[in-house]
Amino acid sequence: MTRPPSAAQRRVIDAADPVTGRLWGTEAQLAALVKRGLAFRHPRPPHDHFLTPEGHRVRQGITRAPEPAGEAPAATGVFAARAGGEADPPRSGPARRREVHSAWQGLLELRRMTNRDGAVDRPCGWERTHLVQAAALALEAAGHQPAGPDDGGYRVRETPQPEAVAVHEPDGEALRACAATLEGAGWQVSEHREPRTGSRYLLASPRRA
Repeated sequence: MTRPPSAAQRRVIDAADPVTGRLWGTEAQLAALVKRGLAFRHPRPPHDHFLTPEGHRVRQGITRAPEPAGEAPAATGVFAARAGGEADPPRSGPARRREVHSAWQGLLELRRMTNRDGAVDRPCGWERTHLVQAAALALEAAGHQPAGPDDGGYRVRETPQPEAVAVHEPDGEALRACAATLEGAGWQVSEHREPRTGSRYLLASPRRA
């Protein structure tokens, strides 16, 4: 999202059900929120609309500060999980931990609402279309340290394989801890070795059952 929600969109977000994130509004308002990644349309009848994890964060007021007048808006206006290696990572500290915790709780609610059996121990459709973000959120929410621009820590990256991300972590013990976290979050994980460098990494895919 590149700019804050409009006043009308914000009213729809603020009026969402505090537990389920269910939304009420006009078709145009709901479609606009879906387009901006703040809501999704439930695939089953009656096809109600619900907040995404980003939408939950906007509702709770955990967003980046608006840009000063006259300046271009920031590239992202809501929470983004750290995949590791960002050139300008968000500041760490209690505020960041609260943001991450809130985002993870929103994702669990999204799982409950969109998985057919209401399971929260298995990734949902949103995670399968946002693999890097989903895996990174699971790791950051569990307290793992993402890599900075030039230091150690985990890095989550796309791979050519469908529905799979690679997780790199130079410390072997930390890599195994990342594997345990992802498995606990409903991902299938296997460890591999880079053929050229010999360094170990993980391949992780959302578990389906």
